[in-house]
Amino acid sequence: MFIHPRDQEITGQVVLDFITAHQAQVPRYKRLEELYQSKAPILRQEAKANFKPDNRLVVNFAKYITDTFNGYFIGVPVKVDHDSDDLDNRVDNFMRANDMDDNLAELSKMTSIYGHAYLFAYQDEQAQTCCTYNSPLDMFVVYDDTIAQKPLFAVRYQYDADNKLTGQLYTTAQRFDFYQHKDSVALTDGQPHYYGDVPIIEFKENEERQSLFESVETLINAYDKALSEKTNDVDYFADAYMSILGAELDEEGIAHIRDNRIINLFGTSDASKIVVEFLNKPDGDNTQEHLLDRMERLIYTISMVANINDESFGNASGVSLEFKLQPMKNLAAMKERKFASGLNQLFKLWFALPTNVPANQRDEWAQLNYQFTRNIPRNLQDEASVASALEGIVSKETQLKTLSIVDNVKAEMQKMDDESMPTSLSDAELSTRLGRD
Repeated sequence: MFIHPRDQEITGQVVLDFITAHQAQVPRYKRLEELYQSKAPILRQEAKANFKPDNRLVVNFAKYITDTFNGYFIGVPVKVDHDSDDLDNRVDNFMRANDMDDNLAELSKMTSIYGHAYLFAYQDEQAQTCCTYNSPLDMFVVYDDTIAQKPLFAVRYQYDADNKLTGQLYTTAQRFDFYQHKDSVALTDGQPHYYGDVPIIEFKENEERQSLFESVETLINAYDKALSEKTNDVDYFADAYMSILGAELDEEGIAHIRDNRIINLFGTSDASKIVVEFLNKPDGDNTQEHLLDRMERLIYTISMVANINDESFGNASGVSLEFKLQPMKNLAAMKERKFASGLNQLFKLWFALPTNVPANQRDEWAQLNYQFTRNIPRNLQDEASVASALEGIVSKETQLKTLSIVDNVKAEMQKMDDESMPTSLSDAELSTRLGRD
């Protein structure tokens, strides 16, 4: 987390110093990214001699853990509601126009890989508020030194074809372009962005900004190495050397010892003492299997992500399944709070612009409700029973929220009202009733 005193000026040198500090973190991000992309360290190890088996197997636990958890966490899109129908429709239109379901899904995946990522809000040519996700490879946020640690400014940078540094600086009020000038950075004149805050929002996997699979990174690498060596052993046994003891081979035979895998030791002419057998090294299969099984269990246990391909999942009862998913449920609950905080910052920016909502409603972002739904198999019959049991105990809206098949509760309630409206009413009576409702 980058901190800068709030009362100090943000100069080009300050920006350059933070970019240098950020560059020191980029190798870690790339290492985690490569692990997710199956570019494991074992693929870059020094090659063995040509006559030795040298298998390089990669079991991509990092991708499995990330994709499984994020499918569980945000496989069902987040629902954003407001009690005001007008504001609710405005928010829905904004979410739909920006493909926010996809943006948030990709953002969630990035936070799991890197530990954190960013959502960037901007105005397009039609003055519409847009947003997109961005990795921490070329972007960062700097916070102030107060107890609140509020965003002070954000930077997005890149190097051009001539390895010259360029980028953009976003403060709470303006945007500045910058470029490398000698040994420092020169800032251009600022342009107002009217959001009232830094338009780059950090979303975190956890408070430590730790990757979802970073705690099991060494286990994953050890598993790849152990499995590769086990495969090497299989190749070894398939190509075991034959030893011929007591009888001398001719020169032509000796020339092919390495290719044919034959060892010849001689010194007696007694045919009864000639030994012909394959050389075998000690068999460590049981030890290897136990090690692989233990590492696999530890990877899922320490990462707190369930192995849903385990046979026990298919036979688990509802209560048993809840216990198996409890660690992942805890992770998702923690991440949900971080995402809700990030969404609050996003909609605070969006509500600040009068082109999005009336100026007198700019603080209504605080009344938004976010509903995160875990993506697990649902028993609609049980849900219907629960919903029926809640009849008369809770509101109709709360009752409908228990049903996973209902995407938009307000729209569903409106459909129910429309269906219950008598069709035999005259136009005048219908208008009167609609006006009264």
